[in-house]
Amino acid sequence: MNAQLTGPVLVVGCGLIGTSVALALTEAGVTVHLDDLLADNLDLAVSRGAGTADPVVDPSVVVVAVPPAAVVETVARVLAEHPGAVVTDVASVKTALSSQIAVLPGAERFAGGHPMAGKERSGPMAASARLFEGRPWAVVPLPASRPDAVRRVAELAATVGAVASTMDPAEHDSAVALVSHLPHLASVMVAGLLNAAPDEALELAGPGLRDVTRIAGSETGLWLDILGTNAVEVRRLLTDLRGSIDHAIGALDADPGELAGLLDAGRAGTRRIPGKHGGSSSEFATVFVSVPDRPGELPRLMVHVGESGVNIEDVRIDHEQGRRVGQVEISVVPSTADTLVDALSARGWSAYR
Repeated sequence: MNAQLTGPVLVVGCGLIGTSVALALTEAGVTVHLDDLLADNLDLAVSRGAGTADPVVDPSVVVVAVPPAAVVETVARVLAEHPGAVVTDVASVKTALSSQIAVLPGAERFAGGHPMAGKERSGPMAASARLFEGRPWAVVPLPASRPDAVRRVAELAATVGAVASTMDPAEHDSAVALVSHLPHLASVMVAGLLNAAPDEALELAGPGLRDVTRIAGSETGLWLDILGTNAVEVRRLLTDLRGSIDHAIGALDADPGELAGLLDAGRAGTRRIPGKHGGSSSEFATVFVSVPDRPGELPRLMVHVGESGVNIEDVRIDHEQGRRVGQVEISVVPSTADTLVDALSARGWSAYR
């Protein structure tokens, strides 16, 4: 297990990720100093208890949490200003940045990082000390990165509650294009179709549409930077996706077996997405419960679930159109689903599988 990071730590960039890192480190007892070109962001992060704006002397680690376009310049500056510090970043693309950072003086003290966590909202007010708990954190060293620099970035990840894994820049960019960048574009393209949809159609929207379009609301400027920097990998996957779309279009007017093959391939793909504790994401059964939309009802439901002796693996809430009722979806081990339905029904809940 990785040891906890020791400070002081300097976080440069007080947006969502930088402030969340600072909050988590501060909560863990690490001394954190903050810096941001935007005075308002810096003041807000300090006001939230993320750290101090006082100058830092000899930080052990500097976390560069700026947009990808500003990473190289900022890394160059902090490597020069803090010659004893290990420096890392949190950018979501690595190949192009790593090749430029590798030639900087002091580059052996740099090891890249990328927490796979975020929100649709941005800025220090959206930050949370819990943002990284249980989330992957890619550690992406340079060929010349010192072992202690790599170790310290892994310690940073562990201290904020993340799970570190080491990979090279090309491997990282290929992976995030598949699991993050392409899904974002797909979500955006589906959501874009809604602009021309009649209101009557949107009134039929359910959780499926909300699931698909949720991440489309993320900040445009940041995503322009991310997609532009990782354009080669994203373009490759978009081409693959275009082939699948063309296949689906043809299958709609051809042999139903072709369409079934596409649907089955999608189902098989979902089973490869890691779920709780690294297991399959599709190994649970869902129990649906109607819950009145008023204070106290959800806690009451959770108490009754606890009394049933059934463990909750996951939970989500959707609201019914035109009614002050929410539908709670409780994921449980399949062998316990009927037990939970019976227990909740006996306590007056409308529960079903």
